[in-house]
Amino acid sequence: MMRASLLLAVFLSAAAGADDSRQLAPLPAAAEASLRQEMRDNILAVNEILALVAADRIREAGALAEQKLGMSAMGKHRSLPFEARPGPHMPPAMHGLGMEGHRNASEFARIAAGGDRDQALAALPQLTSSCVACHFSWRIR
Repeated sequence: MMRASLLLAVFLSAAAGADDSRQLAPLPAAAEASLRQEMRDNILAVNEILALVAADRIREAGALAEQKLGMSAMGKHRSLPFEARPGPHMPPAMHGLGMEGHRNASEFARIAAGGDRDQALAALPQLTSSCVACHFSWRIR
């Protein structure tokens, strides 16, 4: 919880500044397009997960988290040409945050599979902490 609060504070303080101090991760145009679509799909999945948790459909939220964001969701771009696959073109630290995000989503899914709303709610900030860290640290344009 403290990590998420710290990340939020850092994010808000940086957002107030005019300079974008995030590191540039130059990707081929096709990989950039794939990554941008994946990020839109991911934020939609997070929104759906939040709606399911709010409706007390905890197990469904966990299943969706695993399917759309967890370790099970890895390899979405495997069938694309190399230039359209974001992972191989990312700096190692950026790629590491992405992998951490998949692990965090799977951990949320594991917790939510138990159906305990309080535990799932407590795990939600960890679900998005890697997203926040990556978007705060990296940019593709």
